[in-house]
Amino acid sequence: MKGTQYTAPEPNYRHGASAAREVELIARIAKGDRKAFEELYGLYHRRLARFLTRLTKRYDVAEEVINDTFYIVWRKAADFRGDSQPSTWILGIAYRKARNAFRSSSRILAMENPEAPPPPLTSDESLRSEELRDWLVHALVQLPVEQRLAVELCYELGYSCEEISTIMSCPVNTVKTRLFHARAKLQKLLPALGGSAPMENTRRTAQETKGKT
Repeated sequence: MKGTQYTAPEPNYRHGASAAREVELIARIAKGDRKAFEELYGLYHRRLARFLTRLTKRYDVAEEVINDTFYIVWRKAADFRGDSQPSTWILGIAYRKARNAFRSSSRILAMENPEAPPPPLTSDESLRSEELRDWLVHALVQLPVEQRLAVELCYELGYSCEEISTIMSCPVNTVKTRLFHARAKLQKLLPALGGSAPMENTRRTAQETKGKT
């Protein structure tokens, strides 16, 4: 929640000790333990922020989704039965909140204009990584919401298709289909954003012209 100052190292959600600690924290939260809530918030804020800000540069939207997620965690902690990893439960809540935020017409209008591509890559290596990230964000924004979130859950946060199916409340095959179509679209979008497509067109035109002479 806003005003929380607690920070902690980001956990590996697959680590048994971390998961056990998170289960304990959720149980304490269910009893109204504010300190347990602050600790859990600190454990997850950075992970959720990274997940969300790779999908949109609207940091206010990302922070709102995080706060909404933990408001639900605070209210619904007693509903967690341990049927899944704590991270899967929390990411499931964040996924639903993010999906709704990204689908909102007012949010979409406030996001980056997908018609305006990022600038060409610079030769400055110190800026190149940030520019590549901008390209990826720009490409992700052009994917359907469900595909965009599936890509980030899989490739950024490292969840398996089975775990993503739990988070997204859909069959595993649906997750695989979303990832397949997302990869296909990104393969087309990223070269175009980087100027590879226009370069290839120019090269092809030159070859055709040469063949006619």
